[in-house]
Amino acid sequence: MRALPLPQPPDPLQDYRRAGGPAKDPDTLIVLLSSFSAPTGGGKDTSVDGGASTTDHGGGHLGRHAYIGSFTTGGGLGITTAAVDPATGALTPLAALNGIVNPACLALGGGGRFLYAVSDSDDGEGVVAAYRTTAGGLVPLGRPAPVGGRGPTHLGLAGGRLLTAHYASGSVSSLGLGADGSPADEPCVLAHEGSGPDPDRQAGPHAHQVLADPSGRWILSVDLGTDSVRVCALDPATGALRVHAETALPAGSGPRHLAFGPGGDTAYVVHELEPLLTVCRWDAAAGRLDPAGGVPLGSSGAAGEREYPSVALVSGDGRFLRVAVRGSNLLHTFALAGDAGEPRHVQTVPCGGSWPRDLAADPSGRRVYVSNEWSGDVTWFEADPASGRLSRSGQAEVPAAACVVFA
Repeated sequence: MRALPLPQPPDPLQDYRRAGGPAKDPDTLIVLLSSFSAPTGGGKDTSVDGGASTTDHGGGHLGRHAYIGSFTTGGGLGITTAAVDPATGALTPLAALNGIVNPACLALGGGGRFLYAVSDSDDGEGVVAAYRTTAGGLVPLGRPAPVGGRGPTHLGLAGGRLLTAHYASGSVSSLGLGADGSPADEPCVLAHEGSGPDPDRQAGPHAHQVLADPSGRWILSVDLGTDSVRVCALDPATGALRVHAETALPAGSGPRHLAFGPGGDTAYVVHELEPLLTVCRWDAAAGRLDPAGGVPLGSSGAAGEREYPSVALVSGDGRFLRVAVRGSNLLHTFALAGDAGEPRHVQTVPCGGSWPRDLAADPSGRRVYVSNEWSGDVTWFEADPASGRLSRSGQAEVPAAACVVFA
C-alpha cells in the first residue's frame, strides 16, 4: 500500500482542551452582528437582531440552520447558529450561545428538536448541555448535567440514551433522557483499562469516540490510549454498558475515530498517533470487529514532521470516504468498493484552513464542511456525485471551530 504524497505540517501539536479558561454564564447569549465576517464564495448577509434568525432561508426546515461547536478556551464563542443557503451551501453566522466551556462536539436528537453539547475540558467533571431548537434560537433545557467522566470529546444517541466518551478519565457513559429531551438520571459509567507504548499520550486509557453500530445492537468505543476498539452491550433497562469484545489495533497508533461503510459490514478507523486508516470487517450478528488492512495517510515523524489524522466521513450514498489530516491540513477522498478491500485514492486537496478537526456533510449530500480549528473557519466544498472529487466553494469565519451539525 502506497503512502500519499503530503507536504510538511506547519506547527507543533496544540490542544485547546488543555488551555484552561473559566466557565462562562450558562445562559449568556451573544448576538452576532459584526463579530463575524461575511461568508466568501457566495451567500448573503442575513444577520438579524435578537439571536438566531426567524427568517425562512428556503429549503424547508431540513438544513435551514447549522450549529457550529467551538473551543471557548481558544477564542471560540460557544455554539454558533448559522443560516444555510440551500442554493450555495453558504453559512451565515447569526448568533452564539456561550453555555459551557468548549462545546466541541454536538449531536441532534428528537428529529432535530434537541441539541446536545459536551464540555471538552479537563477541568473538573465533564458535563453535557441540552437545548431545544427553535426558530428564535437555542433554549437551554435546565442546567448542564454531569456525564461521569473528565474531558468528554464525543457524544451520540442510542436506545433513547445519550452516550459520551471521556478522553481524560478513559471512560464512556450513558444517560437517560426525559420526554423534554433533557438528561433524566445519573450516568452509567464504564471505565476502560490499559495503556499503550507512547508514554506521553498512552499512559492510560483515552476514550475518544463512542457510537452505535448500524444495526443498533452494539455500542463501540474507540480508545486512543489503549490502541483498541471495545464492543459493548447496552442494557435497555438500566443503561449499563458491558464490554462484549475488544479489538486490538496497531500498537502506538492511537485510534481516534471510526466510521461505518455502506451496508454496515465495513468500518474505517482513523488513527491520530500514526497517520493510518485501518479497514475492518464488522460482524453485527457476533459483535465482532476484525482488522483487514490499512492505508497510510502521511508522515509519522521519521522522515519529516508528524501529521495527525482527525476524522473519517462516509458519503451518504456510501461510495466515498473522506479523511481530514491535521498538520498537513489536507482532505483525502477515497472510493469505496462496498467490501473490506483497500479504498482507492481519488483526490487530495487543501482543507481551506489550519488544523481540520471535523468533517460534516449537508443534508443534501452535495457538500462537505470542514471545521478548521486553528484558522477559525468553516470551509465547504462541492462534491461531484459521479467522481467524488471536491471543489472549494466558500468559507465562513468561526473562531476555534470544532464541528458542524445540520438541523
